[in-house]
Amino acid sequence: MDVRGEEFSFIDAGRTFRCRIENSRTRAGDAWWWFEVSTEQYERHAPFRAEASDTPAGVRARVVAYYDDLLARRAAPAQGRWHQRPRVAPAATQSVNPTPVT
Repeated sequence: MDVRGEEFSFIDAGRTFRCRIENSRTRAGDAWWWFEVSTEQYERHAPFRAEASDTPAGVRARVVAYYDDLLARRAAPAQGRWHQRPRVAPAATQSVNPTPVT
């Protein structure tokens, strides 16, 4: 199914997905599956390369799995990106009894 410009749509969980194959802008000969979702106004996604063995059912399953995972990652709490180096426990100090000065 590696036909540039080929397009199909489907509905899953009340969302309309529109999928199509487009050439890569940076690498000649590479084609990617792009999709848009009715629940997002300005975003489109290109999660994987188009292969000759792709079928509409296979692409649909991959797109839905990718998008559901994307929504789960967006809903998850933000992870801190900077982690401080682990603190080293201070070495046990020996009690030093000063000698009296005479």
